[in-house]
Amino acid sequence: MANTKNSETTAAPSAESLASAASRAGARGPAPVHLWDPPFCGDLDMRIARDGTWFHEGTPIGRERMVKLFASILKREGDRHYLVTPVEKVGITVDDAPFVAVDVARDGEGLRFTTNLDETAMAGPEHPIRVIRDPETGEPSPYIEIRSGLEALIDRKSFYRLVELGETAPHEDEDWFGVRSNDVFFPIIPAAELP
Repeated sequence: MANTKNSETTAAPSAESLASAASRAGARGPAPVHLWDPPFCGDLDMRIARDGTWFHEGTPIGRERMVKLFASILKREGDRHYLVTPVEKVGITVDDAPFVAVDVARDGEGLRFTTNLDETAMAGPEHPIRVIRDPETGEPSPYIEIRSGLEALIDRKSFYRLVELGETAPHEDEDWFGVRSNDVFFPIIPAAELP
């Protein structure tokens, strides 16, 4: 469970105490976690599955309001994800990306994505799209950055919509198939590999 510097005098952070702190810190939307650098208090038995489901101690968190509270204090540092308050930071497990982009729509010159937790991001310089391909199968895993290094895995139906909106354009000395949003071209696959 959680590791603390002095387990005799300091209680380990709990999901309830973190939810309470999140509720106070960010009344609406994400809290300013980028401004907070509290001490690491250990790991919490919390996991975000690849499909966006949050689990606490192996049980799915069924209350969407609670999940949104936890997501509002989520922070990424390197390859790790943490729930952060002004006074504590606890590690959690993220199987892939903490969010899932469940919708995409053309919005003027941009592509607006909506996540499973109703956050939105307009693809562009501050919210890049990237695609990783499995080296063995070639299967694509597309992502969009939602905020501060936190990404959403783009779900299959939204990825198909991107492909429908795609175009071929020069990128790094060869032609690529990709999508354009807010004057930025995001490559998906080399044009030479298209069927």
